[in-house]
Amino acid sequence: MTLTINDTAMTSDQTAHTARHAPSRNGWEVSWLPGRILDRNSAITAMVLADISTDERVREDHRLWPHIQGWAAELGLTGTDAVAAISQSPGDPSREHEPGGGQLNREAAD
Repeated sequence: MTLTINDTAMTSDQTAHTARHAPSRNGWEVSWLPGRILDRNSAITAMVLADISTDERVREDHRLWPHIQGWAAELGLTGTDAVAAISQSPGDPSREHEPGGGQLNREAAD
């Protein structure tokens, strides 16, 4: 597990999900949380979750599950909701509201 974090982007060697700094939106956009703007610390939390959740063994009975639930709660999600969103293929965050953009549309899910 390696997260690469710099001033404008966050990537992982375990997942295709990314985070990017969006100065025009005053925060960070994470590919598995389309439409949400996060602060830098929350974006790091989201990327840690995405990185760890690539392991298909990480489910409710896994020893890391309490941590996943805690990190997800920091983002206002349940562990189950976070893992489900992360399992979706990442797309371009600027296409988040386009049909077929490869993103989970939170507004449609609510």
